[in-house]
Amino acid sequence: MLISALPNLYTDKVKLTLTNSGEHQQQTTPKYFKDILAQANIPTDEIRVSNDEIVITLHEAADQKFATESLKQQLADGYQVTSSLTNEAPAWLNAFAAKPIKLGLDLSGGVLFVLEVDTDRAQADRIKNIGQELKAIALENKIRAVNVSPLNNHALTVDLTRASNEAKDTLFPQITKTYPELSIKKEQEHKYLLSYTDEAQQTFRQETMKQTLKTMRGRIEELGITEAITQKQGKNRIRIELPGVHDPAEAKRIIGATASLEFYQLASNTAGFGVIHIKDENGRQLALNGKAIFSGSNIKNAVAGRDDMGQPLVNLTLDGIGGKKMSNFSKKNIGKPMATVFSEFYRNADNQMLKTNKIINVATIQQHLGSQFSITNLSSHQTAQELALLLRAGSLTAPVTIVQQRSIEATLGEANIDNGIKALTVGVSITLLFMAFWYRSLGLVANVALGLNLLSLLGLMSLLPGAVLTLPGIAGLVLTVGMAVDTNVLIFERIKEELKRGRKTLAAIESGYNNAFTTILDANITTMITGVILYAIGYGAVKGFAIILCLGILTSMFTGVFVSKALTGLLVRENKAQLLGVKS
Repeated sequence: MLISALPNLYTDKVKLTLTNSGEHQQQTTPKYFKDILAQANIPTDEIRVSNDEIVITLHEAADQKFATESLKQQLADGYQVTSSLTNEAPAWLNAFAAKPIKLGLDLSGGVLFVLEVDTDRAQADRIKNIGQELKAIALENKIRAVNVSPLNNHALTVDLTRASNEAKDTLFPQITKTYPELSIKKEQEHKYLLSYTDEAQQTFRQETMKQTLKTMRGRIEELGITEAITQKQGKNRIRIELPGVHDPAEAKRIIGATASLEFYQLASNTAGFGVIHIKDENGRQLALNGKAIFSGSNIKNAVAGRDDMGQPLVNLTLDGIGGKKMSNFSKKNIGKPMATVFSEFYRNADNQMLKTNKIINVATIQQHLGSQFSITNLSSHQTAQELALLLRAGSLTAPVTIVQQRSIEATLGEANIDNGIKALTVGVSITLLFMAFWYRSLGLVANVALGLNLLSLLGLMSLLPGAVLTLPGIAGLVLTVGMAVDTNVLIFERIKEELKRGRKTLAAIESGYNNAFTTILDANITTMITGVILYAIGYGAVKGFAIILCLGILTSMFTGVFVSKALTGLLVRENKAQLLGVKS
């Protein structure tokens, strides 16, 4: 625990590395770069200049963005600026791969997003797709007069009044094979209701939320943010905390983008059955067959690149299902066009969910394609990179919109840390003085155990990958101090009672520790249950408090009972004439 806690004594520093682009030489004295940053009120710790590069260590990590912008503005194209985060811990400590405690949003500063997932819209789209699937099956089997109409978000009606007698036996088995969770009920003669049960609807919503959470975590990983917290909040919302992020626009562009990608065949008959009309980037209205060939959910990987002529493209790799669909389609449609449709959801001024579709690419299928092919004719390389990022991270099946966004400055986080440490210092100091004054020699044992308890708690927080320290977590640390001391108070008062009953000192100590343990265990178990419930149903700051509370119970049990008993045994090796103010 000591080794795990030591990295918290050292801070992370941002280093900016300036590499000369070779276009022209500029003055390269440390004072020159220090003056540039001083004009922007950005303090530095160190500036090292060599023939190849200049390394600037910033005093505050939050100044990274502003420092980079100031240097690029002043130096123009003379230097390339890259940044890196390094810890000041010595090499021997880094050899243990120990890391400092991860700080939450309220301590390190950053951005908070709350997203709303429209599961009802996703279910309505699914019902719509089932209706199109039914119509497509009817066309393939040359069944006429099949009337399909959505009833609500989870049901549709099928009217076979004017269809052939074989229609029911042909259509429904294929639909139930593809959608086994769908129930078919006969409403009237030749009229049927296809619907999802309440249980199937609940399962669909849960699966949609899980898929959206997975997609959002993938996008955050693509942004390179490793300390993010992404969790479900309420019924259909997702809470995303991005500690240390000081450019909310960059994060919002990726996280807030609810992009989906689908591939369609251009319709030969613009007024045909199931045809949809979508505009391309040039404003032209194109007609597409209503059924998509495959969607972005079938994409395994997407990498931006350039073709032989230097034009931007995105290389796609599909999964087995998507590859099979693409293979079957391209084999039958060589020489025919295929459109790539990019869709996004957003809320208007009236808080209504709207969907925009645009065709980003129309290409002619030149050959039989498989699970790997490219999207070309993109406007820029940046567009290709952003599209590849979104597709790698996953295509959303449900519309997602940002309903809350809040930025916390790093300076506020530093103030929270300072105030929290002051509160912890005052609480610990008063506790140490009280224990030393009231219990004398055994009070010193309790104080040593308390110090070891805090050390163990910090070590555990640093060691566990999912543990994040928040401002309420610091409050949990102060509470843990009281709980740890409470353990020793129970033991020492029990020892005092045994001494008053006439027991010898060593026997009273042994009896005190043994008999108080049951009471201490019961009290800590009930508190642990509360902490587990808080962690299970809470989010954000509540979760941070619960983590500290639960870990503090474990460490205080260990140090307050076992460690303090060992220390007491070392301090009191023989029967004393007086202990805790009671003569034996």
